[in-house]
Amino acid sequence: MYAAIDVGSNTLRMLVARCAKNGLHAELYRQKITRLGGSYSAEKGLSRESIERTLFAFTEFADILREMQIERVRVVGTAALRHAKNAQHLVNLVKLKTRLDLEVIGGKEEARLSSAGVLSVLNPCPETMLIFDIGGGSTELSLFDQKQMIFSQSYPLGVVQLCEEMPEPEHRVAFIKDMVVKLSADLLHAGISPRLLKECELVGTAGTVTTLAALNLEMAEYDRRLINNHQLDLAWMIPTLRQLHCMTIAEREQLPGLEVGRGDLIIPGLELLISLCSYFKKPSIRVADAGLLEGVLLTFCRHSSD
Repeated sequence: MYAAIDVGSNTLRMLVARCAKNGLHAELYRQKITRLGGSYSAEKGLSRESIERTLFAFTEFADILREMQIERVRVVGTAALRHAKNAQHLVNLVKLKTRLDLEVIGGKEEARLSSAGVLSVLNPCPETMLIFDIGGGSTELSLFDQKQMIFSQSYPLGVVQLCEEMPEPEHRVAFIKDMVVKLSADLLHAGISPRLLKECELVGTAGTVTTLAALNLEMAEYDRRLINNHQLDLAWMIPTLRQLHCMTIAEREQLPGLEVGRGDLIIPGLELLISLCSYFKKPSIRVADAGLLEGVLLTFCRHSSD
């Protein structure tokens, strides 16, 4: 068995799985919302409280792993740790408390691994697709044509950052639009043809997208089998955003499918999805409940078969 831990800006996630002929066979999944990127400051980096929350969850995960026969484990940190000046402090604490090596990966490596995870669950797999992984501190976008990645970039656009640094909706939406325009310019600069973008399908992964799918399905008990390949229509997202704006955070978190801890983050996440669909003139997005964790584990599987 192999294990992967994703240290995200909002959620600490762990997946234990075996390699199977048809992909991965999941044995155990755990997640804790720790809001690592919460109360972040450029001067000090990660807050003491967010480090303590994350370290506490880490010790729980490490205890679980010690009771299982794990052949290899990889722990990866993303945007919050890439940007924080005190990231090494958390890396050292994790090593001291759990003996686990926390590796901070770059945005392009995150996009590569996340895309590999997404591709493993799409059915059917589109010929051309733009995969976006919306995290707490960054968003990774990867364009595939004929199952080959032809563009990949990480953008400083995460739901925790948007929620905490831009509480005013007008400011936040303007910032999102600017980043989407930058993405479009980057695609043009990379030589991506407008025809390809017109043909591509939008595919989203990570907590914001899967939570919206669960909300759309009114899912009282989460079932990733129903989430994978579910379509989120723009015609549903726009009125849902208006509805959520009229509710308190506590009221939102009472809705079937909306996890406690995401009541404030769901608004900027939904604004970003609507902006992407509108800009690329797509009526819907397809949802994948697989990404970075699965990408890491699939790498282990490939190496074990060599």
